[in-house]
Amino acid sequence: MRNLFLAGAMVMLMFSCSKKETPSSGTGSGTASVSEPGKSHFSGDQIMEMLDCSGCHAVNEKMIGPSYQQIADKYSEKDAELLASKIIEGGSGIWGGVPMSPHPQVSKEDAKKMVQYILSLKK
Repeated sequence: MRNLFLAGAMVMLMFSCSKKETPSSGTGSGTASVSEPGKSHFSGDQIMEMLDCSGCHAVNEKMIGPSYQQIADKYSEKDAELLASKIIEGGSGIWGGVPMSPHPQVSKEDAKKMVQYILSLKK
């Protein structure tokens, strides 16, 4: 039973670190790039759909990580810079023992768009 659990956890980690394929937006590529600072014309929720966020997070329910609603309820606009850094650098300990994977391919500007979307869910 323990081996089955460990194997499942390893598979989940492998899939949580991949980018999703998206339709080409005229760049000739099958994946949308969120790594070029200032060049992303996508909204925060669109960027999150292109990344691996949904493997660990959902809008209204806790999964491996907290829901976006839980994050919005815990943080405010003054924490936007901190949260953007957490997206890029990863982190652990705030929401439990499972670390959040770093996303170094995400520009600071795009990370801030993601944070703005999450904080817009505040009740």
